[in-house]
Amino acid sequence: MSTFENVTIVKAANIYFEGKVTSRTVLFEDGTKKTLGIMNPGEYEFSTDQKEEMEILAGKLEYKLQGEEWKTIDGSGTFYVPANESFALKVHTVVDYCCSYLS
Repeated sequence: MSTFENVTIVKAANIYFEGKVTSRTVLFEDGTKKTLGIMNPGEYEFSTDQKEEMEILAGKLEYKLQGEEWKTIDGSGTFYVPANESFALKVHTVVDYCCSYLS
Protein backbone atom coordinates (compact mmCIF):
# COMPACT_ATOMS: atom_id res chain seq x y z
CA MET A 1 0.00 0.00 0.00
CA SER A 2 1.67 3.23 -1.11
CA THR A 3 -0.97 5.63 0.28
CA PHE A 4 -3.20 5.80 3.35
CA GLU A 5 -6.71 7.23 3.31
CA ASN A 6 -9.07 8.43 6.07
CA VAL A 7 -6.32 8.77 8.68
CA THR A 8 -5.35 11.19 11.41
CA ILE A 9 -1.78 12.50 11.50
CA VAL A 10 -0.26 13.62 14.80
CA LYS A 11 1.49 16.93 14.08
CA ALA A 12 4.25 16.61 16.67
CA ALA A 13 7.23 14.61 15.45
CA ASN A 14 8.78 11.70 17.31
CA ILE A 15 12.44 12.69 17.55
CA TYR A 16 15.18 10.26 18.60
CA PHE A 17 18.97 10.35 18.81
CA GLU A 18 19.30 14.15 18.64
CA GLY A 19 17.16 14.34 15.51
CA LYS A 20 18.96 11.63 13.55
CA VAL A 21 15.78 9.53 13.56
CA THR A 22 12.35 11.15 13.20
CA SER A 23 8.83 9.93 12.50
CA ARG A 24 5.19 11.03 12.39
CA THR A 25 2.33 8.99 13.85
CA VAL A 26 -0.54 7.95 11.59
CA LEU A 27 -3.78 6.81 13.30
CA PHE A 28 -6.35 4.72 11.43
CA GLU A 29 -10.12 4.59 11.90
CA ASP A 30 -9.90 0.99 13.14
CA GLY A 31 -7.56 2.04 15.99
CA THR A 32 -4.32 0.80 14.43
CA LYS A 33 -1.21 2.95 14.40
CA LYS A 34 1.80 3.35 12.13
CA THR A 35 4.74 5.71 12.06
CA LEU A 36 6.40 7.07 8.92
CA GLY A 37 9.96 8.20 9.34
CA ILE A 38 13.51 8.84 8.25
CA MET A 39 16.72 7.47 9.77
CA ASN A 40 20.02 9.15 9.04
CA PRO A 41 23.26 7.15 9.00
CA GLY A 42 24.36 5.96 12.43
CA GLU A 43 23.98 3.14 14.96
CA TYR A 44 20.81 2.91 17.05
CA GLU A 45 19.03 0.63 19.48
CA PHE A 46 15.27 0.67 20.00
CA SER A 47 12.93 -1.15 22.38
CA THR A 48 9.28 -1.94 21.77
CA ASP A 49 6.29 -2.89 23.90
CA GLN A 50 4.26 -4.14 20.92
CA LYS A 51 5.13 -6.41 18.02
CA GLU A 52 6.34 -4.24 15.12
CA GLU A 53 6.55 -4.63 11.38
CA MET A 54 9.42 -2.52 10.09
CA GLU A 55 8.97 -1.87 6.38
CA ILE A 56 12.03 -0.30 4.79
CA LEU A 57 10.91 1.72 1.78
CA ALA A 58 14.35 2.95 0.67
CA GLY A 59 17.93 2.99 1.92
CA LYS A 60 20.49 0.54 3.31
CA LEU A 61 20.72 -0.74 6.84
CA GLU A 62 21.67 -3.74 8.90
CA TYR A 63 19.41 -4.94 11.70
CA LYS A 64 19.92 -7.38 14.56
CA LEU A 65 17.13 -8.92 16.58
CA GLN A 66 17.86 -10.46 19.98
CA GLY A 67 19.59 -13.81 19.61
CA GLU A 68 20.02 -13.49 15.84
CA GLU A 69 22.78 -12.51 13.41
CA TRP A 70 23.01 -9.18 11.57
CA LYS A 71 20.89 -9.03 8.40
CA THR A 72 20.99 -6.43 5.61
CA ILE A 73 18.26 -4.60 3.72
CA ASP A 74 19.44 -2.64 0.70
CA GLY A 75 16.61 -0.85 -1.11
CA SER A 76 13.44 -2.23 0.42
CA GLY A 77 12.38 -5.03 2.71
CA THR A 78 10.54 -5.92 5.89
CA PHE A 79 11.43 -7.39 9.26
CA TYR A 80 9.42 -8.08 12.41
CA VAL A 81 10.33 -7.27 16.00
CA PRO A 82 8.67 -9.30 18.77
CA ALA A 83 6.88 -7.47 21.59
CA ASN A 84 8.95 -6.47 24.63
CA GLU A 85 12.30 -6.76 22.88
CA SER A 86 14.99 -4.45 21.60
CA PHE A 87 16.75 -4.41 18.24
CA ALA A 88 19.91 -2.80 16.89
CA LEU A 89 20.36 -0.91 13.64
CA LYS A 90 23.38 0.14 11.61
CA VAL A 91 22.03 2.67 9.11
CA HIS A 92 24.39 3.15 6.15
CA THR A 93 22.36 5.57 4.01
CA VAL A 94 19.26 7.66 4.67
CA VAL A 95 16.44 5.16 5.29
CA ASP A 96 12.75 5.82 4.63
CA TYR A 97 10.57 3.53 6.75
CA CYS A 98 7.05 2.67 7.86
CA CYS A 99 6.60 1.00 11.25
CA SER A 100 3.30 -0.83 11.92
CA TYR A 101 2.35 -1.65 15.50
CA LEU A 102 0.75 -5.09 15.58
CA SER A 103 -1.43 -6.68 18.24
